[in-house]
Amino acid sequence: MTQWWAAGSGMLKLFRVAVIASGLAALGAELAMAQAYPAKPVRIVVPFAPGGGTDVIARQLANGMSQALKRQFVVDNRAGANGIVGTEIASRAPPDGYTLLFVSSPHSVNPSIYAKLPYDTLRDFAPVSLIALSPYVLVIHPSLPARNVKELIALANKRPDEILYGSGGTGSSAHLTAELFNQMAGVKLREVPFKGAGPALIGTISGEVALVFGNALTVKPHIESGRLRALGIASARRSPSAPNLHTISEAGVPGFRSEAVLGLLAPAGTPRAIIDTLNTEAHKVMRQPDVEETMRRMAVDIELSTPEEFGRLIESEMHRWGKVVRALKLKPQ
Repeated sequence: MTQWWAAGSGMLKLFRVAVIASGLAALGAELAMAQAYPAKPVRIVVPFAPGGGTDVIARQLANGMSQALKRQFVVDNRAGANGIVGTEIASRAPPDGYTLLFVSSPHSVNPSIYAKLPYDTLRDFAPVSLIALSPYVLVIHPSLPARNVKELIALANKRPDEILYGSGGTGSSAHLTAELFNQMAGVKLREVPFKGAGPALIGTISGEVALVFGNALTVKPHIESGRLRALGIASARRSPSAPNLHTISEAGVPGFRSEAVLGLLAPAGTPRAIIDTLNTEAHKVMRQPDVEETMRRMAVDIELSTPEEFGRLIESEMHRWGKVVRALKLKPQ
């Protein structure tokens, strides 16, 4: 009996040693991979068309990463289905750090809008870092007699369901942001859906609709020209790019917030050492003075995070916008 136990104990020790050795070997291999990374060009899938705000910011990051890591980071635009086409492509890529995904707010909204996605928004991706926030701005046609958010609310209460707002279509960021405003301000603005955010903005400039919640990047020149009047910005705090513009929260709707959340993901299973390398280098790039100035001119606020913080933000955004979608009783497509 003693001999059996002694033999068994010896086997157990050998097993433990083998497990530890295996773990150290795997860690060593991962570290070696990270040290050699990147050994070839890296593709950043942008699930939207070229020229939009998400694409412009992704290219700024890609250019900086190319210089920092001495390998080409190439933007690959795969637009379609509100970002689903490109996101699916990235989800099926090998988890080796050579295919990344640059996402915006639709990534967190789509699970509530679409009955079945070809990927799992949380399980199929490894967060790398939050990169920036691009807040939406409430802008109105100058003919609307409101100089601030409180005056707009008072006007909307006198004219329920009469004041028209433009959206890029049902379920778009402009639509959900306006409906969140309706809910939180206790008013009833009426949607006029357009075929995209650009046409909705043009419809507001022309006076076809009275207002729109537009991305800060796209509405800024029209505010400066006087063709639109800004009533408030939908960020949690005043934006460095527009420090004199009140937040909608402080201007009359406490707690109101709606921003495009821009960040970098990798396929699930990408080695942690590579994730950490990408996180560190992305932060360095976005903190370069010339990049900070470019983002400021674009009315984009640089916001950086750990991988874990970005993962938690995506999950919280999914829950937050899911409540708005359910309140609107939007049927999944």
